[in-house]
Amino acid sequence: MDVLRDRDRLRGFIDVIVSSLDDDVAGSDIAARNYLSRYHFDRLVSGAIRESPAAFRRRLLLERAAWQMRERGTTITAAALGAGYQSPEAFTRTFARAYGLTPGRFRRNGRSYHLEAPNGIHFHPPGGIAVPADGNRRTHMDMVDRLVGHDIWFTTQLLDRAAQLPAEELDRPLPEAWTWGGDEPPTLRAVLNEMVANKENWSAALTGRDAPPAAGDGIEDLQRRYERAGAEFAGLVRGIRDRGQWDAGFVDALCDPPESFTYGGMLAHVATFSAIRRMMAIVAFRELGVTDIGLGDPIEWERSLA
Repeated sequence: MDVLRDRDRLRGFIDVIVSSLDDDVAGSDIAARNYLSRYHFDRLVSGAIRESPAAFRRRLLLERAAWQMRERGTTITAAALGAGYQSPEAFTRTFARAYGLTPGRFRRNGRSYHLEAPNGIHFHPPGGIAVPADGNRRTHMDMVDRLVGHDIWFTTQLLDRAAQLPAEELDRPLPEAWTWGGDEPPTLRAVLNEMVANKENWSAALTGRDAPPAAGDGIEDLQRRYERAGAEFAGLVRGIRDRGQWDAGFVDALCDPPESFTYGGMLAHVATFSAIRRMMAIVAFRELGVTDIGLGDPIEWERSLA
């Protein structure tokens, strides 16, 4: 098995090591928890993270102890015991070699609790690890990519699921408590149409086009409209991001009267109201007995890209 190409397996190995931090265990016991011999386990992990399991575990324990002493006021004696040392003196010697400072001076120095690591994996408070980004991922995304990409992904799923419903269910009025921006309770079709029109209108505003003409709200129409509008909006936002224009302003001539916005404020507005409409659609589906669409967790979407 090539652990470097099997990140789920490698993460499983690491998770077992991390879960052992509070246990008094030998390396062979940790290997056994992974159903491997000590030799095979050490070889696989060392080859993948360029650090032996024992050295990796010792470093995480020291990083955790350093964080606990500074952030939680843990005593040196308690930190030593928590890191697996039998005496504060032994802990202090090891700590000083690793950090170049005694535990007492470290508390006052303000330096990071991270030690030099060949793999970029560090203790993450209060009891986990921080793993660096995978350089072999097929996608490299910042927060903007995640917000916009996830919104388009899940809205597309909602439209696809709506295509399986009869027209009378799409047009069934939702509870009156849902009335928002109008006198009549909305329908699922109306909520989905708003989700599509939102991208169309903001794309028009960003490009200086006239307001898009009224279009069909049949589900196939909505799907076609959203395929175009979602892709255009995502491209426009990426361009704003790449040019660093979040604080720049623009005038939306489609408003009556025209209004000015910053690009950053516009995206925050779209992300907020897209989330509200997605949740409205989810609840509307559930009112109709449709429970197989989930909540559209962004983590699920990101994992699907790996």
